[in-house]
Amino acid sequence: MAAWNSIPLEVLYNTLGWIAFFSWSISFYPQVILNFRRKSVVGLNFDFVVLNLTKHSSYLIYNASMFFSSAVQMQYRQKYGYNEMIPVAANDVAFSVHAVLLTAFTLFQIAIYDRGNQKVAKTSIAIVSVAWLTVAVCVFVALPSHSWLWLVSCFNTLQVVMTVIKYIPQAIMNFQRKSTIGFSIGNILLDLLGGLTNYGQMAVQSIDQNSWVNFYGNIGKTLLSLISIFFDILFILQHYVLYPAWKTATSRDVDVIGKKPLLKSSDHENKEDV
Repeated sequence: MAAWNSIPLEVLYNTLGWIAFFSWSISFYPQVILNFRRKSVVGLNFDFVVLNLTKHSSYLIYNASMFFSSAVQMQYRQKYGYNEMIPVAANDVAFSVHAVLLTAFTLFQIAIYDRGNQKVAKTSIAIVSVAWLTVAVCVFVALPSHSWLWLVSCFNTLQVVMTVIKYIPQAIMNFQRKSTIGFSIGNILLDLLGGLTNYGQMAVQSIDQNSWVNFYGNIGKTLLSLISIFFDILFILQHYVLYPAWKTATSRDVDVIGKKPLLKSSDHENKEDV
């Protein structure tokens, strides 16, 4: 069984892992708090949340299986080498559990708070349905041969695909509204920190083991960090450069939750003349 060669690197690995855990975990709260204060979820894309729940659920199944199942760990070492460490840490499992709970709570907020005219797109419902139907088929395929590593890899692949898809609706919505009001940037800043430290954690393990199997042995975790970082930078550009708040909500006649102006400029001028 693989062991750490350097105690300082092991400490750094655990430190980076828990920084990623706390960053990613805390990143859920700014949006939850924003929804609570506004008693509205207008500006938050519902497709993003629905897809995100599928993403985190599949990632939880992968992380928990890889971390707790001796059968999955044995098949992993048979494939990548008996001296290789498993590519999932305790902080990965803790994050996944927390993420599923907070995403489900955000869906609850969507159900009880003002939604305006927003709703979940049929396309997103179809994507989620196809995704879970696909992994259900994978379960039946894996059962006869006990291909547990392949099965959990299917869930890992699903979470990568959902990670790519989930960000797109929110990015498009921000572009169409020319505003990020209602979408918490605090979530994105913390998500970026989590992605960077998560990637750093993997690099530290690879350096200690003098092997990069950690990256392609858990390609889902690698792509998760890279994809998250890419979209986080995009959202940061939208929020601070393309559609800053001072451009989108400077007039008293603009609804700050991201709706259209309450009064047209011509109507406003006529009322002032009266």
